Amino acid sequence: MRDKCFGGAMRSTAPVQNNSALVELVRVRYRVGDTEILRGVSLQINPGERVALLGANGAGKTTLLRLINGLISSNEGTLASPPVALQAMLFQKPPLLRRNVLDNVAFALKSRGMAETEAEQLSMQTLSRCGLTGLSQRYARALSGGEQQKLALARAWVTRPTLLLADEATASLAPAAVHEVERLMLDMCEQGSTLIFATHNRGQAKRLATRIVFMSAGRVIEDRTADDFFANPASQEAIDYINVERV
Repeated sequence: MRDKCFGGAMRSTAPVQNNSALVELVRVRYRVGDTEILRGVSLQINPGERVALLGANGAGKTTLLRLINGLISSNEGTLASPPVALQAMLFQKPPLLRRNVLDNVAFALKSRGMAETEAEQLSMQTLSRCGLTGLSQRYARALSGGEQQKLALARAWVTRPTLLLADEATASLAPAAVHEVERLMLDMCEQGSTLIFATHNRGQAKRLATRIVFMSAGRVIEDRTADDFFANPASQEAIDYINVERV
């Protein structure tokens, strides 16, 4: 698919063609007024990876996810990623329709042209995977926080996304719900989704990630396997971050 120009930056809505990367950013910058939030970020994310974005508040993690998802556009650099139809994004507070649980999931398919009967059948199968079958007729916004996030995952899963993005998706959940959501995210990855997620939960990063991208002040400071990052952080910023998280 052809590159597109947004706000001075080039964006492609398909994986880069010259290697196996699913997502590629080259010297991407993002500014709001005089404030530079991303400062020349370059990254490649390959199919099948589970990448955790770590860093303090203001590091640029959320902005990076929003750029990849096409919600905002960079000022400089190039970004290549799958078409939005092949992506799904989870937020800390899921945006839910004023409908029941089944309709929230089926809407993701019907909006893409699938017939109602088939959409509802596939949606019920996905709700079953997520342990929500018994809540299919419940008003979505009346669910608990954990149930709402599982519903958001079901709505994402039913579209079979190539790329799953998650921005602090479990930050406000009880521990039991956190582990349920993590299990479902791993199940999605086993079905073929690549995962990029931002978190402040060091334990979650260890449980889910194969790779850590550590950010500070809009820059990528470290990009290593999860085991290497936690065993031997190479930068003072990462050492300080890990030590603070341990307190």
